[in-house]
Amino acid sequence: MPAELKNDRLIRALLRQPVDMTPVWMMRQAGRYLPEYRATREKAGDFVTLCQTPDLACEVTLQPLDRYPLDAAILFSDILTIPDAMGLGLKLIESVGPKFDNPISSLADIKKLPMPDPEDELGYVMDAVRLIRNELDGAVPLIGFAGSPWTLATYMIEGGSSRDLGKVKTMLYQEPKSLHLLLDHVAKAVASYLNAQIRAGAQIIQIFDTWGGALSTPAYKEFSLAYMQQILDGLEREYEGNKIPVILFTKGAGLWLEDIAATGCDAVGLDWTQDIGQVRESIGERVALQGNMDPAILKTNPDVIRKEVKTILDGFGKGPGHVFNLGHGITPDIDPENAGAFINAVHDLSK
Repeated sequence: MPAELKNDRLIRALLRQPVDMTPVWMMRQAGRYLPEYRATREKAGDFVTLCQTPDLACEVTLQPLDRYPLDAAILFSDILTIPDAMGLGLKLIESVGPKFDNPISSLADIKKLPMPDPEDELGYVMDAVRLIRNELDGAVPLIGFAGSPWTLATYMIEGGSSRDLGKVKTMLYQEPKSLHLLLDHVAKAVASYLNAQIRAGAQIIQIFDTWGGALSTPAYKEFSLAYMQQILDGLEREYEGNKIPVILFTKGAGLWLEDIAATGCDAVGLDWTQDIGQVRESIGERVALQGNMDPAILKTNPDVIRKEVKTILDGFGKGPGHVFNLGHGITPDIDPENAGAFINAVHDLSK
């Protein structure tokens, strides 16, 4: 039997239940700003090997918890594991980012895509989840995650990161049926992958829609949100008698928060461009809110960080349903001391 959770603050907040203080975790909390992470990555040789070696993925998942009183661990992995398992050939190049050897350029490419088995081609992720859960021994919950189908499709078609998303947007407007076929296939793969993470031990799920904000409103609803809805509808929202809260995070989603809340997710992730108090007034009765400090504030000093934490806590107000996080991932140039000051300020000021 898995150990009972000693700190269930995050799960309670996501389900909008009372908590003793606001829980906090950071997107990319296991990452390059930590010297111990950089040492483990060097030991692995490269990022992909680090992701694909369960012992090392477990090691870096736990590093920030050894340093800070965080309220969750998040699985160390990458959103591009699924396209890689579909045969696109992932490489991560320093200072450039992800690249695929075999990007998608036609309907024929889409039709050839296999459906990866989460316990086979992606078994290394499930092995990492099981290992992390075992090592955590109930200290805090473990967050599992995946990229949204739209976000994954952008990388699969562009062949890597892209500023203007020219290729994928051309397909969206010119060959929408082809893009829908790809998105449906990816959505099925993501749902199967996340359910496998839940069965392996993930206690919370987050879907990262990094590029949803690049779409027009009609395109967002049709090509991004509809497929996140498809995943949500296929997820095991309860496992072994415990609810599995689901967080949806679209960067740049200010216009569509009502629509995101209407999917039936448990929490909506907010980037730093939104006023958390206003968002709470509009959707806070239906969902928990996660966010939403600008990660750049971590470049300042503990006093400035504390002031900003207070502003956001005051903006949300009293009552349950707030998970404190950054409005996007922590960047590699942050002093670990400032990250610690941020986490301590959240707990201290929200008691």
